[in-house]
Amino acid sequence: MGLCHGTLTAISSGPALDYLTLPNQSTLVSAELPGAGLTCLDFWCRGGSFWEQAGEEGIAHFLEHMVFKGSELLQPGEFDRQIEALGGSSNAATGFDDVHFHVLVPPKETPAALKLLLDLVLRPSLEQDSFAMEREVVLEEISQYRDQPDDLVFQKVLELAFPNHPYGRPILGIDTSLKAMNPSGMRQYHHRRYQGPNCCLAVAGAIPGDLINHVRDSALSALSEGGQSAAQHPPAGESPSANPLPFQKGRDCQSFARLESARLLMVWPTAAAADPIAVAGADLATTILSEGRRSRLVQRLREDLQIVESIDMDVTTLEQGSLVMLEACCPEEQLERVELEIRQELQRSAEAPVLEEERQRALHLVGNGLRFSLEAPGAVAACAGSQAVWGRQRQLLDPLNDLEQWTPEALKDDVMQTLQPDQAFTLIARPAESA
Repeated sequence: MGLCHGTLTAISSGPALDYLTLPNQSTLVSAELPGAGLTCLDFWCRGGSFWEQAGEEGIAHFLEHMVFKGSELLQPGEFDRQIEALGGSSNAATGFDDVHFHVLVPPKETPAALKLLLDLVLRPSLEQDSFAMEREVVLEEISQYRDQPDDLVFQKVLELAFPNHPYGRPILGIDTSLKAMNPSGMRQYHHRRYQGPNCCLAVAGAIPGDLINHVRDSALSALSEGGQSAAQHPPAGESPSANPLPFQKGRDCQSFARLESARLLMVWPTAAAADPIAVAGADLATTILSEGRRSRLVQRLREDLQIVESIDMDVTTLEQGSLVMLEACCPEEQLERVELEIRQELQRSAEAPVLEEERQRALHLVGNGLRFSLEAPGAVAACAGSQAVWGRQRQLLDPLNDLEQWTPEALKDDVMQTLQPDQAFTLIARPAESA
């Protein structure tokens, strides 16, 4: 959900977004794309892993699986067959903050796809037989995840930097919680999260003229407005950013089986998604530091010293607090020098001015990446839905204006000063010796 890296040209509005709030406080956001050959319907819900309570770890992702096992009107597998018969495709994803389900269909099939999608997502059957079978699928997915050393390194640094917080645990969940789940508990979670104020439908591409009427007559409009059950952990309609993101500075060194190259990771907390100007500043700073051969860290460690295989620095935009993560891959014998050089370069960045040339280059890279990310109906619907579900009714290219707020002086004083080694959690990941 972070801003994409990429070339800023003249700021325009991009595809215009139209917003409609339904009586139950759910949201419809639509973007007409002239000439689009497809229509994307993207349903969003504030139902990611952040909202899981004790004993529910992994239920948001498990529910994503179970939704496709049938609904009140659809037998298992029938949704996919019917969407494919319409000439479309479907997919879904669960994140820390939210979950979304989308279909891409020819424009004339939009009403039929809308009915199928909302029935599937809002009225899942959650039958016991399918529940037991799909749990095994999820447990196998967790097992496969544990066999990926790069994924384990990433998860470990989050676990250490954000202890006792949902952002520090796997979205896939943990075995013990998953094995204790039952359909009744999942229905309670679905009812708690899938309520009007927590839900949004984004539509992009060729928009039928009677779309609003179809939505008003749909299962989305029939959702409850919430009430006491929607006001738990935290209230519906409230961003998780109302609570501070706990962060643990520090350092650790661990070994990982089958890790091909050593890793150095640093992570810092930064502004939540609700503060887009601050997020834009973090994105510009990380671009100056590590995007492309002319960036400071890449130039120094990869081009000049040639002591890293790769070095990247990215912003992950989240609702309770975003993350800046640096990752350097290098031969194990170079780890000490790599860490020293990174620390020195970050310290220099807090002292040396940001040049206007560097700022302009970062504006071009970040801005053009945003533009390129909005060329297809699916990407437009995803961007529109991910912000509208959190109540941010902005136009798609408004972030370009956020970027322009940052002067070289502000980038140095307000962002580079925070991205310092002593304010990070650092994980050194070494390949484990073979037995």
